[in-house]
Amino acid sequence: MTSENQQADGLTTDVLPHHQSLLDGTDWASLGTARRDGGFLPAVLSRLLNSDPTVQTRAISELEPVCHQNSFYEATLPVALYVAAILDHPATATVVFDRRPEPERGYPVRAALLDWLGSLAYDADDECLAIGDRHFNGDYLDDYPEMRTFRDHRPAFYRAVSAFLSHEDAPVREAAIVAALPLIEHPALACHRDELGRRVHRLLATSTNRYNRSRCLDALKNWGCDATALETTADIAARTRHIHGDDWAGGYMDEPPF
Repeated sequence: MTSENQQADGLTTDVLPHHQSLLDGTDWASLGTARRDGGFLPAVLSRLLNSDPTVQTRAISELEPVCHQNSFYEATLPVALYVAAILDHPATATVVFDRRPEPERGYPVRAALLDWLGSLAYDADDECLAIGDRHFNGDYLDDYPEMRTFRDHRPAFYRAVSAFLSHEDAPVREAAIVAALPLIEHPALACHRDELGRRVHRLLATSTNRYNRSRCLDALKNWGCDATALETTADIAARTRHIHGDDWAGGYMDEPPF
């Protein structure tokens, strides 16, 4: 954990800045990451908009120091805001053909960016906060301003993610739904929960993605909904393996893409 994010003070928590203004207007070298200062980040972030999806996905993996060990650093919020701001950029519509079970179908870079953003959101969700508060006597966010500022900006992240909740491409649509689930815990987003719940039900009626199904089923249960009728035999088997420590019920994907 590091000091208060120097770049967050002037940002509006429900509006995303333009990605180029973020890139040019942030003093990246003054911000900490897990391993060094953030001086390397402008080059990496620029490569997210490269025309070559292989270059783009490599750049996503190079963002690891801003979320190392599921933690938040000074550079995490500005990087996350940049990623959210480029979700609708035409360059993110590229497709990478990777190591997935059906590599011929490829995977959209936009979906990979949504996955990355959603992973951060889960690391700052209410459950993580509750765990932290139990260990820090309820003062977790006082000692962890990097997580606090990320949580404060959830409305801005949701605005970016929600634009893809009905996307025609199933991987993008599912990635957006899963990323939206932890974001919508923000009190200002309560009015969107019923609609997101309907999308969760539709995902569970059609998707076979193990990770996405696990996240959606967990969300419904956390909301007090009876999800029994939506569970498949595969869901039940995965949950049983997880309970007995034989398997991780969620996983990142069927196979990590990058």
